[in-house]
Amino acid sequence: MPEPPDPTTPPTSTPRPLATVGALVLDPSGRGLFVRTAKWRDTWGVPGGKIEPGEPILDAVVRELREETALAVRDVRWAPTLEAVRSPAFFTDAHFVLLNMTARTDDPTPLTLNDEAQEACWVPPREALLHLDLNAPTRALVRHVLAHGASGPHVTRPDGSAAP
Repeated sequence: MPEPPDPTTPPTSTPRPLATVGALVLDPSGRGLFVRTAKWRDTWGVPGGKIEPGEPILDAVVRELREETALAVRDVRWAPTLEAVRSPAFFTDAHFVLLNMTARTDDPTPLTLNDEAQEACWVPPREALLHLDLNAPTRALVRHVLAHGASGPHVTRPDGSAAP
C-alpha cells in the first residue's frame, strides 16, 4: 500500500480553481454598480473577490462589497454561477469559479473605492450592455438579470440566516 502524502510538503500539481463572489448591486432606481479594474484589463465588472477559508458565501460577498465600495447591501440573491478559465482578459493565468449574486443598496452614496478599482459608475443594466466594455462574466451576469430579474433565491448562511 502506498504511503500517504506528507502534509507538510507543498503540492506539485496545478492550483485548484479559486472560489469567488461578486454582485451586481442595484440602487433604488434600478441602476447597477459597475467598476473598472486593471485586473480585468481595464474592462468593467462588478465588485467582488475571493472567499476566505471558513467564510460563508454570504459573509464573503457582504465583506467584499464593503471593502471595495464601502456600501452596505441587503437582499442578496443568487444569480448564475459562472467560471473564468485562464481568461486572456484577466491579468494573470487563473481559474475562477464565479459565484454571482445581486444585491440592493438603499444609499448609493457615498461610494468609496479601494485600490482594486480605478473608476465606478451607476448605470441601468441595459445601458451597461450597450455602452460599457464589460468583461465576459459580467456581460453574462447582466444578461441573466435582464432576462430573469434580480429575484433569485436569497443567499443564506449555513445556519439559514440571511443578510438584513
